[in-house]
Amino acid sequence: MKFKRYLEEQKNTHMEHAEDLVLNAGVDGARMAINYFQDVRDMLAGHTKRPVNITVKWDGAPAVFAGVDPTDGKFFVAKKGIFNKNPKVYKTTAEVDADTSGDLATKLKIALTTFKDLGIKGVVQGDLLYTRDTIEHTTIDGEEYITFQPNTIVYTVPAKSKLAQQILRSKIGVVWHTMYSGDSFETMKASFGKDISAKLSKTSAVWHTDATFRDVSGAATFTDADTKALTAILSRAGQIFRTIPAAALNDISDNDEFLMRVKTFNNTKVRAGEKITNPSAHVTGLMNFVHAFYQKEADKKKTDAGKQVQLTKQKEMMQYFTRHSKSDIVKIFELMNLLVDAKHYIIGKLNQVRTLGTFLRTVDGFRATTPEGYVAIDHIGNAVKLVDRMEFSRANFSADVIKGWQK
Repeated sequence: MKFKRYLEEQKNTHMEHAEDLVLNAGVDGARMAINYFQDVRDMLAGHTKRPVNITVKWDGAPAVFAGVDPTDGKFFVAKKGIFNKNPKVYKTTAEVDADTSGDLATKLKIALTTFKDLGIKGVVQGDLLYTRDTIEHTTIDGEEYITFQPNTIVYTVPAKSKLAQQILRSKIGVVWHTMYSGDSFETMKASFGKDISAKLSKTSAVWHTDATFRDVSGAATFTDADTKALTAILSRAGQIFRTIPAAALNDISDNDEFLMRVKTFNNTKVRAGEKITNPSAHVTGLMNFVHAFYQKEADKKKTDAGKQVQLTKQKEMMQYFTRHSKSDIVKIFELMNLLVDAKHYIIGKLNQVRTLGTFLRTVDGFRATTPEGYVAIDHIGNAVKLVDRMEFSRANFSADVIKGWQK
């Protein structure tokens, strides 16, 4: 039932990484992750049995929703507060000014006045890429580009291209990735990977595209050698998966607090741009991390009763490591490592196809980078992120990389 509820999450306000399915949903999640990669492999090899869609994950900001309020038929724009218990949407510029300010208010008001001409049916979600005032003219390696940087990645378009002229004539740019339908915001269901932009009206004020991955060049197509290499990784993942006791996986996904501790510890490696190269040492580090976390929480408390609450939690969380052998726990992270290897193999092929140039703005100038990542949507409609967390997190947390909000 927990896995069923996980799959039935209907709002695209947060999406998990493919390898984290192992932690989030236990046995079923691990099986689902392997199936995802098998389906993507088969699609890129040209002989898929179960259709899978790939969308490009753009590094836009902020997230924006737009469409018609099903309760009154009025056009609106919104942030992620659209799915609050009391939905927060903006139908007039006065409502935007009353709730937001500065750069965000400016962007939302431009979106409100321009998106209404797109003929949106239902509700769509996307990421803002630029407003006219944020477009720059930049020279990179002697070539002239127009650029925009909504977040960490700088997007570039050759200055003399037709695309650049379209962008320069517009007031705002957005990439759409999700459609919603339903009789209320609370009950709306999401559809990922749809060709949204093609269904909308054209207006010079809005440059819009959708996130659907298109490989018209064939550059991302798997060769026989590619298919064989990825199959070997997935076969090894399947072998390890079959040797892990179900309880060792499910005892993580079934305990929300312990799950949070495990993912927090894993993220310390991600933020440092480090792969888990020694799963055994990683498990030892995880044990020490969990124990120290609750000890630190206990030390913060001023009363014996408060301290005891945290020490009791500490005992409960540490029981996981006594219920399961270390070798079985190590296998979980070996499995996740193999899924990461499979993911990077796929990303490497997808990255050979580019819609726009992608760079990082560093203290030493521009440095070429890859897109943020991709989203894989299976035949049922479930979606996960395929992101090179080491590369992207290293850029996000590097003091040498200048972010869009820091310029």
